[in-house]
Amino acid sequence: MNKKFLKIIRQVGFDFSWDNKKVWKLKIPTTKINISELEWHFKIPFWNYGNKKYNLKPISVIKFPKRYNKEYRRTMDSDVSHPVEIMKNKGRWLILDGLHRLVKLKILGNSKIQVRKIPRSRVKDILK
Repeated sequence: MNKKFLKIIRQVGFDFSWDNKKVWKLKIPTTKINISELEWHFKIPFWNYGNKKYNLKPISVIKFPKRYNKEYRRTMDSDVSHPVEIMKNKGRWLILDGLHRLVKLKILGNSKIQVRKIPRSRVKDILK
């Protein structure tokens, strides 16, 4: 795994592993937020390119869709009818699930998006 990524994850990431299916089952209302609150995710290499892991930033896919066609197609095929799942972490909102949806909504020109703000008190309910 890319050591730079590990440093970034230590700086911004969660200190637990979660199960997306458990997140989706939570009874949490949706709300709208400005997409700008989550755009910092675009500068972190959360995605994979080629045979390397965690070496592709969403901003690169946004700027160069032909170069990163596979990830761009995956992004544009994402179902934006589902909200982005977020949780407060280290002072800002961090995505639990929905980065591809967030990127698609940005590409489509949205300024506000539907999210579900998962409280930290629910971590025990979503652990792997």
